[in-house]
Amino acid sequence: MTSAAASASPRSDEGPVALVTGAGSGIGRAVALALLGAGYRVALLGRRAEALTETAVLGGVDPLQSGSLDRVLVLPTDVSRPEAVSAAFESLRQHWGRLDLLFNNAGIGAPAVPIDELSFEQWRSVLDVNLSGAFLCAQAAFRLMKQQEPRGGRIINNGSISAHAPRPNSAPYTATKHAITGLTKSLSLDGRAFDIACGQIDIGNALTEMAQPMTRGVPQANGSIAVEATMDVAHVASAVLYMASLPLSANVQTLTVMATTMPFVGRG
Repeated sequence: MTSAAASASPRSDEGPVALVTGAGSGIGRAVALALLGAGYRVALLGRRAEALTETAVLGGVDPLQSGSLDRVLVLPTDVSRPEAVSAAFESLRQHWGRLDLLFNNAGIGAPAVPIDELSFEQWRSVLDVNLSGAFLCAQAAFRLMKQQEPRGGRIINNGSISAHAPRPNSAPYTATKHAITGLTKSLSLDGRAFDIACGQIDIGNALTEMAQPMTRGVPQANGSIAVEATMDVAHVASAVLYMASLPLSANVQTLTVMATTMPFVGRG
């Protein structure tokens, strides 16, 4: 086990337990693979079982092999559905008995259209996944972390640069990411009495499949189209590992990791 896993709160001999939402691609996959490499047992949550299985295989674990449940749980889950989230966390509890880290990462966007052209269904679907899904997973994590022995754990929410500043025509996504900041602060406060730490990572232009349009040019606030700088998603994974490595007596409340020259700070 690496020092990142070993230096966190008290663990069993089998390694700390993490749950990653949106683990089938992008940032969620990168973080899940980093956690596996650091000695964590990892529950992979996402809508598509085949994508979650691919993440597990990339991490050196075949979910169909005997003994794979010692390291990985593949839990296809729609985080916007309370009953699905409850079932996933119950499955984790039955297999491993505890949860040390929740990376609340699942998120979707809506079409980049003017707000007067956005349907209520498009607005609602983003809120259901990005905000309600994060709440439901945090709520389930709190229940388990309060009851387990030793009690406590850590929640890291994926806030995004959009928790600070919007892109054009992004009202649903931006609204949910601003709300994640409020959720993070509330969880951080309410978790104090139970040894539950909560922080937020705000990510700018990590080069995942979702960020590929940045390399071709995307709309800017002044109406122009411009190519934006990106960074390797591995830097996000290493930042999450650092946040997770701290003892529960210490917390990174907010961390921003971004492509250095992306148009975010000042006038870009």
